Amino acid sequence: MEDKTSTLRLIYPQWQGGIVNHWMPDLPADDASRGYYLGAQLLNILAPPSPQKTVEVPISLDINDRETDLGISARKVILKQTKAALELLHENAPEKIITLGGECSVSVVPFTYLAAKYPDDIAIVWIDAHPDINLPYDEYKGYHAMALTACLGMGDEEILQLLPGMFKVSNTLIVGLRSWDEGMKERQKNLGIKGLSPEEVAKDSSSILKWLKGTGASKVVVHFDMDVIDPADMIAGVGVEPNGMKIDEVVRVINNIASKYDLVGLTVAEPMPRIAIKLRNMLDRLPLLK
Repeated sequence: MEDKTSTLRLIYPQWQGGIVNHWMPDLPADDASRGYYLGAQLLNILAPPSPQKTVEVPISLDINDRETDLGISARKVILKQTKAALELLHENAPEKIITLGGECSVSVVPFTYLAAKYPDDIAIVWIDAHPDINLPYDEYKGYHAMALTACLGMGDEEILQLLPGMFKVSNTLIVGLRSWDEGMKERQKNLGIKGLSPEEVAKDSSSILKWLKGTGASKVVVHFDMDVIDPADMIAGVGVEPNGMKIDEVVRVINNIASKYDLVGLTVAEPMPRIAIKLRNMLDRLPLLK
């Protein structure tokens, strides 16, 4: 039986890496921007009880502290929160990490920590509608779109100097991929990162398991971005691109990986709780509740 006491539950409600409010005109802009913060808290509430130790990365809620610096929106805040997350991991020295976020960049610190802990014996499976391989000089300045490249040791030099480790491109797989920013499909090809579409994993996980066997790694980290899910099944993230993975398919893929390999890191990221935000704002307007 797995020793869950060696697994750290990291609540990482970082929202600053996303520039997303323009995709949700039905929500107040500030609430949409900070929606990932509430999303992370809800994931922690909804997650099953566990003996895992739980720690939370302190996150600023200052909506105005989002200056773009060196090609990254809210870079100074993200740097500060990156350091705080690393301090928590070094203090607790976990064997495994479950991260509840927050936008996609919440995987960067725990995954690179695990890459340093298990060097040359770890692979990364990035389950996402998008490749997240942007760089600071690209048009879009949200750090969440740079999360996978950061895990691969590419991006902002000061952030990279903080990160404990990195992954090999040959040990990196993107699953559920169906949407690219301009130029990202070409970058993925040039970097040599293998991607599998939702259709390629719809029936079974054999293509993923075959790829993992080829890496020679015994340990795996999995990033699960909620926008990989088909909006016809559930709208849980910001993205609503059609023809995504079904909930049962994502669950099956992750469990199949865990049954064959040592799953040392799992992130659930990018929950955008639209209904919860609207409920909260409704309650805030009612009498006798304050």
